[in-house]
Amino acid sequence: MTETKARAGEVLPHAHDMAANPGAEVKSAMAGFLNAFSGFQGEVKQSLQQQEERLNMLDRKQMTYARPALSAHAELDVPHKKAFGAYLRSGDDDGLRGLVLEGKAMSTAVAADGGYLVDPQTADSIRSMLVSTSSLRAIANVVQVEATSFDVLIDRSEVGSGWATEATSTSETATPTIERISIKLHELSAMPKASQRLLDDSAFDVEGWLAGKIANRFIRAEASAFINGDGIDKPKGILLAPKVANTSWAWGNLGYVPTGAAADFATTNSVDCIISLVYSLGADYRANAAFIMNSKTSGAVRKMKDADGRFMWSDGLAAGEPARLMGYPVLICEDMPDIAANAYAIAFGDFNAGYTIAERPDLRILRDPFSAKPNVLFYASKRVGGDVTDFAAIKLLKIAVS
Repeated sequence: MTETKARAGEVLPHAHDMAANPGAEVKSAMAGFLNAFSGFQGEVKQSLQQQEERLNMLDRKQMTYARPALSAHAELDVPHKKAFGAYLRSGDDDGLRGLVLEGKAMSTAVAADGGYLVDPQTADSIRSMLVSTSSLRAIANVVQVEATSFDVLIDRSEVGSGWATEATSTSETATPTIERISIKLHELSAMPKASQRLLDDSAFDVEGWLAGKIANRFIRAEASAFINGDGIDKPKGILLAPKVANTSWAWGNLGYVPTGAAADFATTNSVDCIISLVYSLGADYRANAAFIMNSKTSGAVRKMKDADGRFMWSDGLAAGEPARLMGYPVLICEDMPDIAANAYAIAFGDFNAGYTIAERPDLRILRDPFSAKPNVLFYASKRVGGDVTDFAAIKLLKIAVS
């Protein structure tokens, strides 16, 4: 039998005492176990304390108490979402800087003037809201560029030709003319705000809220500029171009067709001007053409009937399909003018060919917790431009006698 060694400060009973009292051996063993368990508890507490100190050092900026995780699985799978959410809530940019350095989620580095690019998921949600609204963006040509402007080259003439025989000499024919239209990109911005207390509530979907706020403001600003923009720090709208009667149309102008009445549609054969508008557009463009008008104008147009009493307007046959006028889709843009004297209330054309929207693919977010305390401002900006790029592809309906 091996002799049991006594622990420091522990007095073991003699062997003859144990033999005389059998319970003493059990008591001695229990005392040894309790002493060992007490030592183990101390080691566990010390280890936990050290681990907590390490975690606090890593997470000191954004540490909050008893905050439930929205989705641990999502945070593990989408590190850029967690990092971007931390930046929006508390201004902690350590995670974003790490992602920028590692090149995992951010498309470019941090700008010198501050701010971060929105992570791909948030940017996609904003972009989808922009596309889904009734804006010229839905049918125009949208291109993404990395420069400060976008040049569109238009070949607006054809190579000349002529008939020749074997004996006659061939004369020189005309050469094509190339037009260059430069679309400058302008900065579009929005600055929603939220209280810091609201951001501290982890159940609040700050990413979704921010995407919705920015999208709503961008939608209104873009939709208005693409129709009525004056080109000064904003895109050039389709109604900015010079307008002439279609019978005297020339490149650089948009041709128009009159309604035949001073301030409304003609009282008799009111649909005739719509038919004239459609066939004022070249056949090549009509294949991909659409109408744009606002709700008030559409309410008047959908009452029109042809000579046989049939409505010219037909609603979409399936959910999500646009209404059609004379077989062509109708896009409702509320920024189009109402029916009034000399107003260009309806546009018809191939807008994919006739109007180009150029934009930078990135969306930048700058968090400002100081300017509106206790609220936090979020300055979001993107760059976008637009202009008419084919003057033959768009025709207008003017509320006028001629």
